[in-house]
Amino acid sequence: MPDQPIAVTEETPQEPDTSRRLEEEGEVAADYLEELLDIADLDGDIDIDVDHGRAAVEIVAEPGTERTLRKLVGADGEVLDALQELTRLAVQTKTGERSRLMLDIAGFRAARKAELAEVAKKAIAEVQSTGGPVSLEPMNPFERKVVHDVVAEAGLVSDSEGVEPSRFVVVRPS
Repeated sequence: MPDQPIAVTEETPQEPDTSRRLEEEGEVAADYLEELLDIADLDGDIDIDVDHGRAAVEIVAEPGTERTLRKLVGADGEVLDALQELTRLAVQTKTGERSRLMLDIAGFRAARKAELAEVAKKAIAEVQSTGGPVSLEPMNPFERKVVHDVVAEAGLVSDSEGVEPSRFVVVRPS
């Protein structure tokens, strides 16, 4: 596999060892995912990045193949979540260290992140106008993290409550 460009988009500089480790995670994940695409006879390019202290890998659809890659996302991202866990396990097997790698396919997580930011902003507005807590619908860990980040950025507080798979975010005044 040709060397993939690595872009560090973290706001704080990475330690050299950490940066190298995350780059290695991305490369191992890219190799694993390229084999998967070959086995499944699917077309896609792989982008490797380091984002907020995590290796981030995306399978990008080649023009006209977006629909075929959606099979790897599944309904509500369930297949994507499973592939992310398998990719993390492949990275851990190769590097010997637990990975927090994030996987996106055909921009699904990026689009979902934008949707969740809007959900969080509506909850923030409601908390600010009523002064009371607002409970959101159950979400997976990735979705809850997105909401927690948006809430924290707005200066409010949020907690996760409940038990998987019904765990949800509660937004509260600070």
